[in-house]
Amino acid sequence: MPDGVTVHALGLDFGTTNSVVALADGDGSRLVEFKGEAASSAVFRSALCFWQDEAVRGGLAHEAGPWAIAEYLDFPEGSRFIQSFKSVAASALFEHASVFDKRFRFEELGALFLERLVAHAGGRLDARPERIIVGRPVRYAGARPDEALARQRYDAMFRAFGTRIHYVYEPLGAAFSYASRLTRPATILVADFGGGTSDFSVVRIAAPGANRRCEPLGSAGIGIAGDTFDYRIVDHLVLPMLGKGGTYRSFDKLLEIPRNYFADFADWSRLALMRNRRTLGELDRLRRSASDPAAIGRMIMLIEQELGYRLYDAVGALKRTLSQAEHASFRFEAEDLLIEADIKRADFERWIAADIARIDATVDQALAAAGVTEADIDQVFLTGGSSLIPAIRRLFDARFGAGRIASGGELTSIAHGLALIGQEDDPAAWEA
Repeated sequence: MPDGVTVHALGLDFGTTNSVVALADGDGSRLVEFKGEAASSAVFRSALCFWQDEAVRGGLAHEAGPWAIAEYLDFPEGSRFIQSFKSVAASALFEHASVFDKRFRFEELGALFLERLVAHAGGRLDARPERIIVGRPVRYAGARPDEALARQRYDAMFRAFGTRIHYVYEPLGAAFSYASRLTRPATILVADFGGGTSDFSVVRIAAPGANRRCEPLGSAGIGIAGDTFDYRIVDHLVLPMLGKGGTYRSFDKLLEIPRNYFADFADWSRLALMRNRRTLGELDRLRRSASDPAAIGRMIMLIEQELGYRLYDAVGALKRTLSQAEHASFRFEAEDLLIEADIKRADFERWIAADIARIDATVDQALAAAGVTEADIDQVFLTGGSSLIPAIRRLFDARFGAGRIASGGELTSIAHGLALIGQEDDPAAWEA
């Protein structure tokens, strides 16, 4: 914002894959740009990289966002790269991440991430407004998400970031952003497809100038989103070459290789934590008794050489290409591992069909919670990176008609709207 302009509120979309910050004054909401050798946009990757450095207090240096990726790519084997850590916020099973010889709780990872995000904002976040609106999913990721635990961890993570934090459902932030475009009353369904969760909110929007522009009617969410779709690709293309479905010998019995290793490997929040002495020791013992020891050896190599980011970057590129084209080539190569395949969009859509069905059912839940039907929805606003997947778009076209579908600002609309909520007379009225 220009010098001398008073900032009234800050909106932060802390996402599983990306984070975005917006600042609001009396004239609207503007995104914070992150600029430097590693970045030149408002999108800040939700990632951390650690490496040992005796010159740093405690001997462990760290970076976040695009700078974390740059550090990792410069020296992958000497780094620890952590991404998608938001997905364990509500998991009681996650206690800490082991990074070299140190352990970090979720809130400590989050605080380090925020510290570097502020540092890379070029001074625009050094003095923060009293009103800070942070987005949160309608339903946290994980099989049994503990909302109270997630709130406790968020509170600790943001303790040094602001004096009063308001937590608002992420799709409601997107609704406020979309409402700023509308010139007439409407009932809208906001569908936010993030990295860890897909969230839906039904909101009634009043005409411009109304005392209360947006009224939330009902919400629903599910822990299926971009990371889940990545997992489906990894499960079909990569894990069979790492031993999934194979066997190992235990005394005189031939047993299936435990599936937990493959579940961890296919989950970004857990893959980065597999590089520890205990896990690698277990895998090495498993390799020696496996029917296909080379397959387990490839998994060990990928973990030891910190190749997870490269692998998932290739998977993400495939997914994005399949959103634009009917087929795409996938290639990943590392030492004795080479994966090449020509993937049709129809293949990918078959892999995620059950996930799409569960998302469809969650839309039903949001409509029921709001007490409305499909016919009552005037507009559907799709946001988030996975909203660009054709199968997602077809789902909403089929249910609501293409003429009622709108999109835009897929990565930035939530932060923009959260900052606008911060300008309301009572932001607490929007808290979740």
